[in-house]
Amino acid sequence: MSTADDTTSPAHPQFAAALRELGLHVEVRSFPDETRTAQQAADAIGCEVAEIVKSLIFAADGVPVLVLMDGASRVDVERVRQELGAGKVTRADAKAVRETTGYAIGGVPPFGHRTRTRVLADRGVLDHDVVWAAAGTPHTVFAMDPKTLVAHAGATLVDVRETPAS
Repeated sequence: MSTADDTTSPAHPQFAAALRELGLHVEVRSFPDETRTAQQAADAIGCEVAEIVKSLIFAADGVPVLVLMDGASRVDVERVRQELGAGKVTRADAKAVRETTGYAIGGVPPFGHRTRTRVLADRGVLDHDVVWAAAGTPHTVFAMDPKTLVAHAGATLVDVRETPAS
């Protein structure tokens, strides 16, 4: 395993640069199989799917917003809309995700993006001592304590998790 600040880091170069700029030294793990979905990542790492942090891009009235959500939960788009005071919130398409973040869907990290985007983090990401997130590619992940991850993402803590039907 290598750290993101060495020259052979498996992290996406843009994300490795962001880690250096932030002075963060994290181990970036690379897997031969994709870790594009939360379940794939959890299986590869050997952790619970809820310990994966998904970085999801939405469009709120056409403006990109990043939502950080634990891997076992789904985002309630209506709650995001209410939180932002937006008229309409939709999932961003692959092109918008890449333009906004610099990464492909399935590899979007929680910070180190091409553009400055508003970030919402569901409180559920704080339920674990350590969480795992993408390191800029569909084959790489890193671990971090969730409070530090939320802080570096510049996220606002919110409740935007979909509640199970009763």
